[in-house]
Amino acid sequence: MPIREYAAVDPKKACNHCRDGFEVVEQIETPALEICPECGAKIVRQLSAPRVGRSESGLHDRAKNAGFTTYKKTGKGEYEKKY
Repeated sequence: MPIREYAAVDPKKACNHCRDGFEVVEQIETPALEICPECGAKIVRQLSAPRVGRSESGLHDRAKNAGFTTYKKTGKGEYEKKY
């Protein structure tokens, strides 16, 4: 399930929970929240970058054991072989 980020439309009328933004785990088909669950202020869903990084499920280790090669970008057009 995706993690959605929300922030107050007007920080002056917001509580500490929604003033700086907060995250909610929601199903994809769940409609966006419109009011803060803590204070009732109007909120808006924020666009956020996906979190991409090393797999905690062991995907990289399984790929390495299967003989795949992974490269790390070291500069513009330059890559270094990791395994």
